[in-house]
Amino acid sequence: MIWFKSGASARKRSTTAALTMASVVALGLAILAPAAHAAGTTIRAVMHSGLRVLDPIITTAHITRNHGYMIYDTLLSMDSNYKPQPQMAEYKVSDDGLTYTLTLREGLLWHDGTPVTAEDCVASLKRWAQRDTGGQMMMDVTESLTAADARTIVLKLKQPFAPVLDMLAKPSSVVPFMMPKKVAETPSTESITDQTGSGPFKFVKGEFQPGVKVVYEKFDKYIPRKEPPSWTAGGKVVKVDRVEWINMPDAQTALNALGSGEIDYMEAPPVDLLPMAEGNRDLRKFIWNPLGSQTMGRMNFLYPPFDNVKIRRAAMLAMNQEDVLSALIGNPDYYKICASMYGCGVPLETNAGAPPSLTLKGDPKAAQALLKEAGYDGTPVVILQPTDVITTAAQPVVAAQALRAAGFKVVLQPMDWQTLVTRRASQAPIAEGGWHMFFTNWIGAEVWTPLVNPMMNARGKKGGFFGWMDDPEIEAMRVSFAAAKTLEEQKAIAAKIQQRAYDDVAYVPLGTYIIPALYRTSLSGLLQGPAPLFWNVKKAN
Repeated sequence: MIWFKSGASARKRSTTAALTMASVVALGLAILAPAAHAAGTTIRAVMHSGLRVLDPIITTAHITRNHGYMIYDTLLSMDSNYKPQPQMAEYKVSDDGLTYTLTLREGLLWHDGTPVTAEDCVASLKRWAQRDTGGQMMMDVTESLTAADARTIVLKLKQPFAPVLDMLAKPSSVVPFMMPKKVAETPSTESITDQTGSGPFKFVKGEFQPGVKVVYEKFDKYIPRKEPPSWTAGGKVVKVDRVEWINMPDAQTALNALGSGEIDYMEAPPVDLLPMAEGNRDLRKFIWNPLGSQTMGRMNFLYPPFDNVKIRRAAMLAMNQEDVLSALIGNPDYYKICASMYGCGVPLETNAGAPPSLTLKGDPKAAQALLKEAGYDGTPVVILQPTDVITTAAQPVVAAQALRAAGFKVVLQPMDWQTLVTRRASQAPIAEGGWHMFFTNWIGAEVWTPLVNPMMNARGKKGGFFGWMDDPEIEAMRVSFAAAKTLEEQKAIAAKIQQRAYDDVAYVPLGTYIIPALYRTSLSGLLQGPAPLFWNVKKAN
């Protein structure tokens, strides 16, 4: 599912810089200067966001997940055919499907030099499963999860749960990253403070500037698998000494730095700037995420007005995908109208339950009528508005305009993305720092089934995703989906789940898009995957 057309002209769209050009240039030069000593073996990348939240279990923020892939490893991984493969551990499944035995590879070490043990991994899995929608379902049917010895993890189920291997290999979000026991025993409601992993890179704490710069160094004692790399599976062979993530909120400044060789990689350039890169023979485009990304809006089910399903439906009727995608991406070669909550071009794709207005031009008159019927009292809708990430900046503005046209009162609250991902976790009332609506994006592999799609988690305030939808009917259908034995059965159940999710307005899917990364030709070996991956990448001197 790739819609990218090289050489396509992009429509111009306005962007708002979080910093003035002069201050960004000064900041960029200050950040770049200290790393000159490692120029030949250092990859400098401008990612889609600055990094502040370092715990990849407590948040689904992509920049934190990307950080996780740098320093942590997983028991199983998923290859490019979307099949689970051994990573830290080999596995065996009993004939009755009730016992999973995972044996750690020999020689695995944490970054502090201590051995990785089964007890570490058991603690990590338990913490992960408290936050992950599929992990929660797996633990619902788990009899025990124990360490049989230093290298053996045993998962015993009360009843078969076919997706176990898929859950342990899931690429996003939340990834079951392994951490030392002392770290993994941190309550899942609190952020970890220790960044010790066992992955191919080490986090350089002394050079971390939250929201500005992150530095990773090669972990020389990491033992890669011998298989070729494939998505997040196979050998994670690090071929550089350092990787630096440098935050440049102004995209034009970042593109200039890429063109001059001050940086090597730009994860998410604005589509309207891509034609400028096409004329530079030292730059190339790279689609690391061929499934694309789904953008969406999520409402808070806990407080008025969105505790009323009719008002949620009115908000959905007011919005439409074309307006959002046109503002977000601009060039239709890079986006697609898609009403399927599982994404388009995947086995479970379906339009079940989708209101026609969503994929057309919205229906503000119907929204107005439903809003009146629901008794909307004029409660201002607080929308969190990130201003520093191009892939989330347009949606709140477009949605606010659509909601106002339907009769809603709307308040946009500007903030940076890392503040938003912290704020959205709050269940506090609106007057105490709560919120009504936020917008985010998911890669295709995060939404392609009702088990992994965080928005389908309907467990409410206890274990649900931000917004806290509480719908036992959806939860029951998700259990049925997990037990389905054929793809046809899964499709039928997935369609029913989506029908119910649209009825309840679990969230508002706002279409699918692809933004290719840009990189200098001095880099080679880039891998496709669920995240920008930096192992296997070489940099020529």
